[in-house]
Amino acid sequence: MSIVFNKSDIETIARVLNCEPQFKTNNYRFVLVNEETKGHISLEVYPDIPIGEKTGNLISVYTPTSHLQLHSCTGYVVSEMLGEVTFISRFNNMVSGLIVDKTAGCNLYANVDAKLLSGDYTTLGPEVMLSGIALSLAENVFEAL
Repeated sequence: MSIVFNKSDIETIARVLNCEPQFKTNNYRFVLVNEETKGHISLEVYPDIPIGEKTGNLISVYTPTSHLQLHSCTGYVVSEMLGEVTFISRFNNMVSGLIVDKTAGCNLYANVDAKLLSGDYTTLGPEVMLSGIALSLAENVFEAL
């Protein structure tokens, strides 16, 4: 089961990212600017749109040097303390997450084995451990899926 982003979800995301969204024809757009570093990114949340033969949520992030997309977003979790939103997509035992923070940063972790999120991080190499730790904040979202 996946969520469909509603007005309350968009307001929650806006509060955590400290950024007012602009509603476009079929999406919500957040433009995040880091005044200190002059960095900026744009986050777009497309609720319940056609994706191939199905419908689902599409999350896009535009940076000065890249364009990232998370198709079929099935949930999200916010961290007020970290000032970030983690958008999650899960297919079978594979998890992908797109993390956006209020300082105009973003990270993408794709096709991570869900077992890594609650495993013993000390047994993993640092290059693998980072994805497990980053996405572990969203582990409680999976129980509802």
